[in-house]
Amino acid sequence: MSTPPLPVAVIGAGPVGLAAAAHLLERGLEPLVLEAGSAVGASMREWGHVRVFSPWRYNLDAAAVRLLEKHHWQAPEPEALPLAADIVSDYLEPLAATAELADRIVLGARVTAVTRRGLDKGRSIGRQDAPFLLRYTADGTEHEILARAVVDASGTWQTRAPLGTSGLPAIGEDAAESAGLLTTPLPDVTGDGFAGRRTLVIGAGHSAANTVLALAELARTDPGTEVLWAVRAASPTRAYGGGADDELPARGQLGTRLHEAVDSGAVRLVTGFRTESLEILDGPALRVRSDDGRALDVDRLVPATGFRPDLSILDELRLDLDPAVDAPRQLGPLIDPDFHSCGTVEPHGAKVLAHPEEDFYVVGMKSYGRAPTFLMATGYEQVRSIAAALAGDTAAADTVELELPATGVCSTDAAFGAGDGGSCCGAPAPVPVSIGFPTGLEHGRAGAGAR
Repeated sequence: MSTPPLPVAVIGAGPVGLAAAAHLLERGLEPLVLEAGSAVGASMREWGHVRVFSPWRYNLDAAAVRLLEKHHWQAPEPEALPLAADIVSDYLEPLAATAELADRIVLGARVTAVTRRGLDKGRSIGRQDAPFLLRYTADGTEHEILARAVVDASGTWQTRAPLGTSGLPAIGEDAAESAGLLTTPLPDVTGDGFAGRRTLVIGAGHSAANTVLALAELARTDPGTEVLWAVRAASPTRAYGGGADDELPARGQLGTRLHEAVDSGAVRLVTGFRTESLEILDGPALRVRSDDGRALDVDRLVPATGFRPDLSILDELRLDLDPAVDAPRQLGPLIDPDFHSCGTVEPHGAKVLAHPEEDFYVVGMKSYGRAPTFLMATGYEQVRSIAAALAGDTAAADTVELELPATGVCSTDAAFGAGDGGSCCGAPAPVPVSIGFPTGLEHGRAGAGAR
């Protein structure tokens, strides 16, 4: 009796991981999805209150849609802007529940290591013939599985970048986080702990902008609420984005509304702020010091400084990474924010994402390493190409086509301070602010939408 072929292991059941599974099925390959969370889309659920700035048509994968339509799924309005929670409930959950995928997803399975069976990183002889071995924990027990290939779509949400400006946590950062004075990078400010208090948001990416605007809206209804926004750069120009030139209108409006909120005085902007230390004060409160001696006393701090990939589970694999951004070496120069800030990246697939470890790929936001501004559509084209490559269809794998909406911004001036970080997976759309600008402008709620 013949042994059934080994599966392709997919790490992560977010949008890109489930899309990978759908493409592998179409290619006649067997996927096995390992998800650390208790449900699919676990990371997106943590920022489910945020409306993304990319409409539904950019957030749906073609193979996933074909699979869903077999089960009479109705697609959302393509131009509507969904909440992250909508993407989970209206797309990821139905996709994971299909008969084709339901038994191929293991929830609560946190991968702790990926290697080759019987071979450590230093062994070369027989390496390409050895199957991958993945070790994971579930219900407090360690398990191992074998796979013919591995697609790591585990994302970066769980590993935010530190507040310190030298790549390390600021002095006192860990203690402040343990004391509950630091929030998640995208908190729901309508919850406890924000109204009537002074909150500092640090960062210049889309996550920071979204939270600043949400706090400004809260301050309009609760005048005791104060909003401080600190960026490392000398100017917030880059954070304001491309405005009307952005081909995603909601993304352009994000920067425009942020600019208006600062100009109106609803938000206090602090530029050139490079966080050096955090000190817990009575209250409790925080004193946040910059390396130039300035100090800000606040009640809460939102660390919206971007994310990093967790590469520790891949220590026994042979990777070829860009030394600056921790992305695959061929991809790194295309996305390094110090030299590329146009927001659009040329299409890339299996060939660009390949590593010396044959049949291993990092995809989705994690493939961008430390670089920001990743769109789900990019990840969907990545996994389409990789599935083709694993199926032996080199022509389809190499024919990579993807048209991304331009941001309207194209500057390679590192002085803008790219290190303040950004966001992932469609990124958040603005929370419209109604703060009674002197010009009489009044921003209403975002239209109904369908992370």
